[in-house]
Amino acid sequence: MTLARIAAFATMLALVAACQKTELEPPVPLGPFALGHNIVVTDKMQKVPISREATGAEWEAAMKKAMEDRFGRYDGTKLYDFGISIDGYALAPPGVPVVLKPRSVLVITVNVWDDAARKKLNPEGKQLVVFEGASGKTFIGSGLTQSREEQMQILAFNAAKAVEDWLLESPEWFGLPPNPAKRVKQEPKPTSMSAPAPAKPAPAAAVSAPAASTAPPLAVTATPLPATSAASAGTTP
Repeated sequence: MTLARIAAFATMLALVAACQKTELEPPVPLGPFALGHNIVVTDKMQKVPISREATGAEWEAAMKKAMEDRFGRYDGTKLYDFGISIDGYALAPPGVPVVLKPRSVLVITVNVWDDAARKKLNPEGKQLVVFEGASGKTFIGSGLTQSREEQMQILAFNAAKAVEDWLLESPEWFGLPPNPAKRVKQEPKPTSMSAPAPAKPAPAAAVSAPAASTAPPLAVTATPLPATSAASAGTTP
């Protein structure tokens, strides 16, 4: 590749990179939602071997800010608390060959509580895996074009968005009508359970079968009758 082409390629990447967004979309419907506790822990955090370094405190700060930016906008009358565990991360390092195009990744586990009821809404923690968005900066590997702090900011932003998308799957937590798509997924279960129902009449037929087998006792009681008549016939003379 000539120097002219390299320069043109770099200019194109710069223009595309400028389109990468970390701006918040309009708030989604969450009923009476208001952000309560915003807790992030990193005691079980693991780092992928090929990664830039980031401390637990840095991740806690980045994730808390992303959650506050997204969910702190709601001014409802009911508090909901978040507990987020950062399970693992990889921040693409610089100096990696372009052909590998490494991308950064963040793995978190989320739990949400109804603050007033002191009730956890999801029975099990929801694990979410988020990557960087496609852009000019990630096209050749974000380790070559972004600082460590920029990578963390983007991953935390995408993780908070993933949490929001997950909440929308259970609108009933916020007093909203259930998600129709969720009901459709659950419809096959009742049909499979009701399938054995037609088999219930079969035992009834099996119970009625022994009724026919009671006929032989009737024959047994009928056999003494001729003997009695024969005895009476012998006493007549």
